[in-house]
Amino acid sequence: MDATETIANRLDIVRRRIAQAALEFGRQPRSVALLAVSKGFPAEAIYAAALSGQHRFGENYLQESMAKIKDPRLQNLRLEWHFIGPIQSNKTPAIAEHFDWIHSVDRLSIAERLSRQRPVDLPPLNICLQVNIDNEPRKTGVTLEQLPELAEAVAGLPCLRLRGLMAIPAPRHDFAEQRVPLRRLRQTLEELQASGLKLDTLSMGMTEDLEAAIAEGATMVRVGRGVFGSRDRG
Repeated sequence: MDATETIANRLDIVRRRIAQAALEFGRQPRSVALLAVSKGFPAEAIYAAALSGQHRFGENYLQESMAKIKDPRLQNLRLEWHFIGPIQSNKTPAIAEHFDWIHSVDRLSIAERLSRQRPVDLPPLNICLQVNIDNEPRKTGVTLEQLPELAEAVAGLPCLRLRGLMAIPAPRHDFAEQRVPLRRLRQTLEELQASGLKLDTLSMGMTEDLEAAIAEGATMVRVGRGVFGSRDRG
């Protein structure tokens, strides 16, 4: 089995997992989008996934992602690029120009830079605010206490469209325990919606916990290993 067939098979398995979980928890499978996390994998892997109908890809590192975005093999595939890693101030011009979505905004200064640097001939940049849902000291993300003020400020910036929230909870192996922080994020989104913000996206759930995320209302799950296999650590 070649690499293209392997990725196609893995995509089929992940899509079936998404559909099964959605139906189990009373949702439509099409209400959950799959973001294939392609960081650490070459353009060839993205091309293989695209041949199987995948068009959303998530990247963490700017230099690596720019090489893929500009790869001639991927130019005419109408791919949607999502930046999901920490954002350094000096990287915002390229991110604002070349990505469709940003999942990892956690401070106003970064959002303001993205707003100023988004080319005016492009559609508004879709933004998710990253929440440190478990208050982990070494993890980026805005706290739940700081979130409402940040959300209001970002929603008012030009050239951006605030879509929702993203979180990476601390690893948990029990299904019921996995749902706890994900439920907290969903409830937080609902509170922001009730305050008048027009949000529609919950970016949460990865290979290990996508079922729990779907149970708690995820609209986009971020899957890397489940689609592309294990990364080569060198």
